[in-house]
Amino acid sequence: MRPSLLRTARRALVAAVAVSGLTACSLVGTGDGDDSSNAGPSGSTGSPGSTPAGGGEVVLVTHDSFALPTSLVQQFEAESGYDLVVRRSGDAGELTTKLALTADDPTGDVAFGVDNTFAQRALAEHVFARTDVALPPGAGDYTVPGAEDMLLPIDHGDVCVNVDTTWFRDHDLAPPADLADLTDPAYRGLFVTPSALTSSPGLAFLLGTIAEYGDEWQGYWEDLMANDALVVDGWTDAYYGEFTQGGEQGERPVVLSYDSSPAYTVPKGSEESTTRALLDTCVEQVEYAGLLAGAANPEGGRALLEFLLSDDVQAALPTSMYVFPVVDGTPLPRTWAQFAVQPDSPYRVDPVEIGANRDQWLEQWREIVTR
Repeated sequence: MRPSLLRTARRALVAAVAVSGLTACSLVGTGDGDDSSNAGPSGSTGSPGSTPAGGGEVVLVTHDSFALPTSLVQQFEAESGYDLVVRRSGDAGELTTKLALTADDPTGDVAFGVDNTFAQRALAEHVFARTDVALPPGAGDYTVPGAEDMLLPIDHGDVCVNVDTTWFRDHDLAPPADLADLTDPAYRGLFVTPSALTSSPGLAFLLGTIAEYGDEWQGYWEDLMANDALVVDGWTDAYYGEFTQGGEQGERPVVLSYDSSPAYTVPKGSEESTTRALLDTCVEQVEYAGLLAGAANPEGGRALLEFLLSDDVQAALPTSMYVFPVVDGTPLPRTWAQFAVQPDSPYRVDPVEIGANRDQWLEQWREIVTR
């Protein structure tokens, strides 16, 4: 992400789940002999047995956490006639920066993984070209106004504070419920979050606090740090290293993660997750794909975009990149339907406002957390 604002974090969740002995409905690449390290998207531009219309290579530039089953890559190549080349470029922020720097000479045909926190920068740098790819039902709910034909929503999810429900039960303490509770002395020293400077979910959390507290957000962060909140470099450090359910004997039972995380902390044979997302703390993330301006293979790029929005790819997103599909009616894994509960009203910050203020906000945030 998925990683999108989703994400090396999602790929790391697989390791956290495996080490901690927790089980999920399925993990990346399972079920059909897939190797997700070689995975890429696939496009349904034809039907089984039809003659491929394309030829040559189509190049996808994406973040490090991009992963889909190999069977889908093979399906795309068979149906479209294009060979898929995947070029990974760091996290969502690094990806956007590289796209901006190469806007006049793109390194691929399609980019996937620019999210709503970086969308405005990509648009300002004229990274994407307009396309006539139609959005399926539901996808239109996640578009960027004015860029509906340049940034096509592919997946979404929410960054949320998660709690270790077993820890709070064992300590006879009610878990926190919202952002304000995290500054309550009752929860002193219990919360860990990745940095907004070096982590996509960390930046999302910062934006959520700005959405909630407006001009008073700095005061909130001062209170949060005074309550002994811990800031670490990345999601892996927070969840896998410091969280009590992360598998490495962490000591903090409150962590910044995702609304999908509880679906992966269900012990084998159990019908109950050991964690819960606090739905009043969630910040929406959306990941987009788009045709790169000046793409060498725009027709192949269009075929790839259509496939990212196809039923097959959308259905694969939860178990391959730990994100929710944007297309209405896409089935979810059983554990997701039961445990990956989504908020009704997540925090949202206008991408234009983010683009105008991101650098200033991050500098102000850095000054607070490094005092």
